[in-house]
Amino acid sequence: MIEFNRGGPVSLYLHFPFCERKCRYCDFLSGPAGEETREEYIDLLCREIELRAGETLVTDKGAEVVDTIFIGGGTPSLMTPAQAARVMDTIRCCYHVLTDAEISMEVNPGTVDPDKLRGFKAAGIGRLSVGMQSFDDSELRLLGRIHTAAQARETFFAAREAGFNNINLDLMSALPGQNIETWSHTLEVAVSLGPEHISAYSLIIEEGTPLAALLDAGKLPDLPSEEEDRRMYHFTKQFLASKGYRRYEISNYAKAGYECRHNCGYWTGHEYLGLGLGASSYLDGERFKNPDEMDEYRKAVMSTSDSNSLETMRRERQKLTQKDCMEEFMFLGLRMTDGVSEPEFERRFGVKLEDAFGSVLHRHLEQNVVCRTSDHRISLTEYGLDVANYVMADYLL
Repeated sequence: MIEFNRGGPVSLYLHFPFCERKCRYCDFLSGPAGEETREEYIDLLCREIELRAGETLVTDKGAEVVDTIFIGGGTPSLMTPAQAARVMDTIRCCYHVLTDAEISMEVNPGTVDPDKLRGFKAAGIGRLSVGMQSFDDSELRLLGRIHTAAQARETFFAAREAGFNNINLDLMSALPGQNIETWSHTLEVAVSLGPEHISAYSLIIEEGTPLAALLDAGKLPDLPSEEEDRRMYHFTKQFLASKGYRRYEISNYAKAGYECRHNCGYWTGHEYLGLGLGASSYLDGERFKNPDEMDEYRKAVMSTSDSNSLETMRRERQKLTQKDCMEEFMFLGLRMTDGVSEPEFERRFGVKLEDAFGSVLHRHLEQNVVCRTSDHRISLTEYGLDVANYVMADYLL
């Protein structure tokens, strides 16, 4: 059986649930809030950081070692630099943050200026993930974004001037009315800026969002066909590769050495602690999340006197079995273009990958949706990437 003997570094995810205006496609735990509410939330978040540090493993360095930090949302760039500095100072007081730790913050154009970006840099943020989504103003309006394409470019230039040399751009394809020509324009503008990383996701229209309601009412242009969506995906891979961006995960591309270490951790079973409203965690072989109602979160944090009583904050707890862990190793690891390592599978679980998933693996090899490399890794083929959801679902035992 797999044993959970945590001793290595962990990642921290901090959720900032506020935004200036909720986008039409968004079903995340987020929404508008005033300055007083945001300030109170920072108080709660810092208190939770302090409390959580008391329940995690203490090492010979005196505190839990942290190798990546990701501040997501919502729109974390609505924080003031002073609030960001307070959060980061609290983390450093409670954890041993490695000197080369990757520290990322999500930023939306229209919520920052040069002074604010310099403040984030001074607070210790080293990597920005900028929610551009598109460089076409009509597409930005359709999505309900608060910025224009020009403001998006200005945000990027201001980030460079503030000293950020590790910037990701989030882009979105398969939008209503979009075609290969408009998508290629967005990619060309993005590459011309010279970011270190590009995340290119296909839009998923979630039930209950304004975009879904508009689409159902026939008030939006048609979605691209499945064939057009595939064309966009293949064009993205080929175009970005020609510009020096290697696809290292189904939807993520990076220049050499700039892969997102935090997100790679999610796909490879690295442990992480989620802090803030509704944040999810994976520690000691257990998945759990925080309360996702503000009143419940506030009550839980303020009524907790020490780390021992934090157990009451954990929601949706799932203690993973060996079967669960083997499944996750496969269907998350296959998202990476390098695939999964057969020797690592055996090291973790005490059983050969072939013995655990032999029939599925042989079928996939015959169907040419996965391949086995010379260094004993299993990875998706180009065809496998096109049917990735089907392939990965087969590894649910």
